[in-house]
Amino acid sequence: MEKQRFTGKVGRTICDTDYRYQPVPKEEKKPNVIYILLDDMGFAQLGCYGSSIHTPNINRLAEEGLRYNNFHTTAVCSATRASLLTGANHHTAGIAGLCEMRTGCDNAVGHIKPEYATNAEILKEYGYATYCSGKWHLAAEQATTGSVENWPLAKGFDHYYGFLQGENDQFHPHLIRDNSPVEQPKSVAEGYHFSEDIVDDAIHHIFEKQMIAPQQPFFLYLAFGAMHAPHHAPKEYIEKYKGAFDAGWDVIRNQWFERQKEIGIIPKDAELTDKNPYVKDWDTLNKKQKAVYAKYMEAFAGMLEHTDAQIGRLISYLENAGILDDTVIVFLSDNGASAEGGVDGRFNAMRGQDVTVSSEDEVDYAYEHLDEIGTELSFNHYPTGWANCGNTPFQWYKIWAHEGGIKDPLIIRYPKLIKDQGGVRQQYHHVSDLTPTILDIIGEEKQESIKGVHQQPFTGISMKYTFAHKDAPDEKHIQYYEVMGNRGIYKDGWKAVVNHTFTEDYKDDVWELYHVSEDYSEKYNVADQYPDKLGELQEDFMHEAGKYGVFPMLRGAFHARPENLSRMYGDHMQLPEKTIEFSNIIEPFDLTQDRNINTTNASHVVVAEIERDSASQEGVLYSNGQRFGGVSFYVKDNHLKYAYNDNVSHTIVSSEQELSTGKLTVGYSFIRQKDGAQITLYINGQEAGSAYITNFTYMIGFASTVGANRYTPVVPEYQVPFAWQGKLNALKLQQLPTIIDGKKEIEKFFSVE
Repeated sequence: MEKQRFTGKVGRTICDTDYRYQPVPKEEKKPNVIYILLDDMGFAQLGCYGSSIHTPNINRLAEEGLRYNNFHTTAVCSATRASLLTGANHHTAGIAGLCEMRTGCDNAVGHIKPEYATNAEILKEYGYATYCSGKWHLAAEQATTGSVENWPLAKGFDHYYGFLQGENDQFHPHLIRDNSPVEQPKSVAEGYHFSEDIVDDAIHHIFEKQMIAPQQPFFLYLAFGAMHAPHHAPKEYIEKYKGAFDAGWDVIRNQWFERQKEIGIIPKDAELTDKNPYVKDWDTLNKKQKAVYAKYMEAFAGMLEHTDAQIGRLISYLENAGILDDTVIVFLSDNGASAEGGVDGRFNAMRGQDVTVSSEDEVDYAYEHLDEIGTELSFNHYPTGWANCGNTPFQWYKIWAHEGGIKDPLIIRYPKLIKDQGGVRQQYHHVSDLTPTILDIIGEEKQESIKGVHQQPFTGISMKYTFAHKDAPDEKHIQYYEVMGNRGIYKDGWKAVVNHTFTEDYKDDVWELYHVSEDYSEKYNVADQYPDKLGELQEDFMHEAGKYGVFPMLRGAFHARPENLSRMYGDHMQLPEKTIEFSNIIEPFDLTQDRNINTTNASHVVVAEIERDSASQEGVLYSNGQRFGGVSFYVKDNHLKYAYNDNVSHTIVSSEQELSTGKLTVGYSFIRQKDGAQITLYINGQEAGSAYITNFTYMIGFASTVGANRYTPVVPEYQVPFAWQGKLNALKLQQLPTIIDGKKEIEKFFSVE
């Protein structure tokens, strides 16, 4: 429909009103914009960046656009996403590292601050339809019973479909549509995978818009859960790579390095960095280790090719709709390859993330379940050796400020401005530069005020100048980096960087210096040769850190809150006493982080008031976690039960007596000791069963739910959701501040009046 402007005269009544309209002059349609973001994918892992993994559709974007070999992110997911969407440095925007790492300080509020509008909010002001499909991870509150003011719809998107957390099960995700939880559209047996689902959703919204408003431009933010663990893919994709990595990471890293030179994605004089510490020599591994480690990489490769296929479906739709060349496509990763799988990889990545400790048990278990790696029965992550290979030719990984953590692939396709198709650009740039680039492309500026909030300027700059001029001099001269104490500063071809161990004091950190304009791979630490240059860059870091709100720095991922510290230190922590109460519970609901307690490795009690009309009524009263780690408090087979899944084994405590019908007060205590925890069940104030555990779950994922167990079961003795069938009149969660030894002190929580 042709746009018209009212030019008549409004009278007191409809009869007195003069209806006259003038056509609004047609503006040239602005280009559509698509951000395609992959997770935890290293610099070398795409085919067009040197790997042997099949990525034909992403390669096509590179062949028809530009690849960048000096592009940088923030080294961790939430921070990169905040910077990508706002055009600002991540501390400035309010995300210090992960959105869950809230300190109350201005640099770590756990969400994007309103004075830094997202590009969805900016583009809406210029008439764009806006869609977000995939991983969000920019809101600390991730349950619908909490606030949604930092969810996608509140940040400028017309529609949202995906998950809010940092990671999720690709076969059983915690799905949100707009502001409400929804069930996945089909089962795993019917072929469900999250990557396919979000591309279906994206195509659907674009199709609808093209049918109804073909002249309206759109912005799509397509953020895959891939390539973050778990490395889930349909089995046929994993099987494509059987034997492909049997040569091992030492050989393949060298092969990828040579191919990078052949295809021109790295300079001819670039050198391969030494292998990272704790990465084993492949030739020293036994047969079992080689089989397990190769299988983990097969799963990763299968997932990447499967993701590429979904990107191909989107490209094909755009092409068939005649709008591919009218669309700016930006493809990137949020950080370098991840070492969170540890030395041996993880069949269940929820078990921990220690990159220094090797475990024979871990390898044995994975070997016994080799065919399950990459399926819904695993939560798999490859070993550090493959992450080191994925970041070729650089050293270190995700979270580190070395190039392995922050230098990532970037592809931009827009043939109306990019004529050097297949070209490589070497100019230094940062993820905060992408949204300013988009505004430059469409010929608009960021508004001074959005939603009534005065806006702060971009900290990034436009990269548009690189499109037409291959050898244009860098226009970005300085950029700081800081995540979890790991820090770096780039300035005019030099870079100072330091790895920080959160158990150490900052004053003990040792800075390194690299002349990266001459040493592309960041191989040679020249701190001793150029102490004055190192000192200059350290001062520059302090200046930039002060300017952009880096302080206070955290000492590690879990140092934001006592609740997070307790995950790692358990009995060493003095958690504040905390009581959460619910009443008149008529249906299951998920808990937010703030409306919950630590039920995995800190002292606590849970008490429920229930009603049963018959002995057949059963179900979950409270659960926290899923198949790969967590706890569940439930009734089954007429017995009160508590289950603890420590990521490897299951401990189930069952009441000695059967439950009666009628009104009952039931509960359990979890009392942390020096070497474990005492678990005791209570029925109407009387002890009903107990057990002692010595292994704890390091981390759990997804939902904590009252009245059910969503997504996948904590223990296999029931199937989800196993919702409570009786009445749940009240539920109390009580976090205890100290280790409690006195039995009477514990039992007071379960007294029945």
